[in-house]
Amino acid sequence: MFASPGHVGREFEWSVPHPVKSVPMRAPALALAFALVLLVGCAGMPKEYPRTPSKAFPSYASTAIGAYFEKAAGSHPGQSGFAIFPDGRRAFTTRIAMTELAEKTLDLQYFIWDADTTGRILAERVVRAADRSVRVRILVDDLNLKGRDVVVAALDAHPNIEIRLFNPFAQRSAQWLDFIADFDRVNHRMHNKLFVMDNVVAVVGGRNIGNHYFEVHQQVNFRDLDVVTGGPVVREASGAFDHFWNSDWAVPIRAMVDRPATEADLRRVVQMGHERIAKDPYPYPLAQDVANLRSELTAIFDTLIWAPGHMIFDDPNEIKKYGRTTTMTERFFRRIERLRNELLIEVPYFVVRDRGLAAAKRLHERGVLIRVLTNSLASNDVLAAHAGHAEHRDELVAAGVELYELRADPAIKKRTFYLSGSAQSTLHNKVMVFDRKDVFIGSLNLDPRSGDINTEAGLYIESPELAAKLVAYMDEGVRPQYSYRVRLDADGDLYWTTETNGKTERYDHDPNSTAWQRAKVRFIRMLPVMNQL
Repeated sequence: MFASPGHVGREFEWSVPHPVKSVPMRAPALALAFALVLLVGCAGMPKEYPRTPSKAFPSYASTAIGAYFEKAAGSHPGQSGFAIFPDGRRAFTTRIAMTELAEKTLDLQYFIWDADTTGRILAERVVRAADRSVRVRILVDDLNLKGRDVVVAALDAHPNIEIRLFNPFAQRSAQWLDFIADFDRVNHRMHNKLFVMDNVVAVVGGRNIGNHYFEVHQQVNFRDLDVVTGGPVVREASGAFDHFWNSDWAVPIRAMVDRPATEADLRRVVQMGHERIAKDPYPYPLAQDVANLRSELTAIFDTLIWAPGHMIFDDPNEIKKYGRTTTMTERFFRRIERLRNELLIEVPYFVVRDRGLAAAKRLHERGVLIRVLTNSLASNDVLAAHAGHAEHRDELVAAGVELYELRADPAIKKRTFYLSGSAQSTLHNKVMVFDRKDVFIGSLNLDPRSGDINTEAGLYIESPELAAKLVAYMDEGVRPQYSYRVRLDADGDLYWTTETNGKTERYDHDPNSTAWQRAKVRFIRMLPVMNQL
């Protein structure tokens, strides 16, 4: 309900200017452009608006599920319970069940909330929870909300729902003006993904809210992953949410609209949502799935893996202090310097810079295996990101990195690969396993945008048992029928190998890509935009 249904994945194409024919600008046009910049030059986030600070629900142990986890945590001092959800169907069912089980609060923080069937259903369930007096706080990045202010403001009119926008655009119908006049501010986005119920249970991972993330889109579906957790680490997750929520970067939606929304506006939007959901039904029996999940909750909770874990995140205030985010990147580099044997990575956007390349070489010299699965040109939903990946791909392979790229063809998908249907496959996970002892699951891509520009968040968990489950999942992703292995021939040129129907196939350029796609990648690589990818 919050963003364009046509939006796919990260969609940062705005950071790469589209090539246009250069023509002389006549004086009136030049004057007009200059006037526009002057008009918006002083624009920014609104400074004067009513905003009440709020915190996560403090009496979490007073709820039914809170009491369960408080007792369980007592048997696992200093630890929290974790389970990974690679299955999109179960991942969405869990979120819906959380809206039904919530007794006191729901806190949702997302980069994207699409206006498709999945987005509408979750919005409807959130309103239902609010109707039961559950306090709902929603923090969503403003980049993908263009044209939906009225709808979002109507939901915010519910007395138990408050919606804030991260780093909102001053020009509501022409974001490009802000990119011209206020680029240093609006270029920074909130890429976090977090769902917390009653300060007791949290879902953290790579999934935004939209059909693509839960295996129900007709054209493109993502291989993605969440971790569900309960225990002390949830208070850390809630603390991260509160930090963003109460920061100067989070602006109430009501400060961005011309008039306050009314209850009539709310009910009209809710009714429209009901009608659209009825018209475009969800492809899974959601009511049955949620009922089954609720009946299985005790068994699910009893099978959680208990281990030490921490929520780590970029402080948005770093942007004002340093001009960039630093926490997640520095934590990553400090951890890999302690590696002894192996680093396994699965990320959709893998854009290595000099520091990363140097680190890969040092690790290889120490005998540390580095294996990476990322998107191929054919599976990548962001062409510019692939251009950045291609920049140092040959150097990575030469440095000893085992590099794999996901195949996009629908024929590779099976239930065991956690993708279904006939849609194209795209990688969207952000998962790392260190020495098969500890793991990271969250929103962090290994690229300049995640490293320096956007805020990111995720769970760092010290658990060989959970690592083993993730390794099994990641091992399947690099099987030759699902991915391309990227290698160097004797002349130092890249080539790709894969397997189809038991037969090995070789490609001497990006597999299953067109000449036009490859030409666009070469063009983007010539532009001075690599630090924005």
